[in-house]
Amino acid sequence: MTQDSFIIGGKTYSSRLLVGTGKYKDFAETRAAIEASAAEIITIAIRRSNIGQNPNEPNLLDILPPSKYTLLPNTAGCYTADDAIRTLRLARELLDGHSLVKLEVLGDPQSLYPNVVETISAAKTLVKEGFQVMVYTSDDPIIAKQLEDIGCVAVMPLASLIGSGMGILNPWNLQLIMERLQVPVIVDAGVGTASDAAIAMELGCHGVLMNTAIAAAQNPVLMASAMKQAVEAGRMAYLAGRMPKKFYSASPSSPTSGMITPATK
Repeated sequence: MTQDSFIIGGKTYSSRLLVGTGKYKDFAETRAAIEASAAEIITIAIRRSNIGQNPNEPNLLDILPPSKYTLLPNTAGCYTADDAIRTLRLARELLDGHSLVKLEVLGDPQSLYPNVVETISAAKTLVKEGFQVMVYTSDDPIIAKQLEDIGCVAVMPLASLIGSGMGILNPWNLQLIMERLQVPVIVDAGVGTASDAAIAMELGCHGVLMNTAIAAAQNPVLMASAMKQAVEAGRMAYLAGRMPKKFYSASPSSPTSGMITPATK
């Protein structure tokens, strides 16, 4: 694929696939899947992963070193702005001043839908404190623009509910968001298979973030490779510019001039 990099928080990346580190059966599978995905940015749930908090337990950073990957600590499991802010302050301490983070403040444990009021509140505080905030939110274009205006370095609307695998349920809202924002728009949550990732990229999204779609597959390593190729194919299709859709307006794919016609008697 032709080099097609993008920038988040002032750093350039070549892979537009971002992946999580949870739900794998063991560290070996985690590492194999992430390597197969070719992702450069990987998310770590600070409340659920050991990155130095527990010195006697296996450390995720031993298999996914910061020298190789950009770590994206996130606030999975947080339901208030205060909890999210506290969690990311801890992450910054554990990662020696690391500032790029993923903010998510959830509304309830059943749907895991974002609480946008608490999300906006947390984003304002974190940006003031010097964090580079990539923010998970609803697919509301008004909220997305507000988060950009606050100073978030990327806005990450859901495609459908976290872990649902339902795919892109509202492409129209995603397009509205992309038309209005200057920062990268990255689909976060709801991707279930490779075609979902390709559709997100064909719409013009700058990237796709996923975890469950890979980790919950019967063969996570193979699915990770499929997602890598889907994101690349979707991006290339977007750049190529698809043909317009024509309802009841068939057009032959081969030239009609110079055709051999039946002999007449």
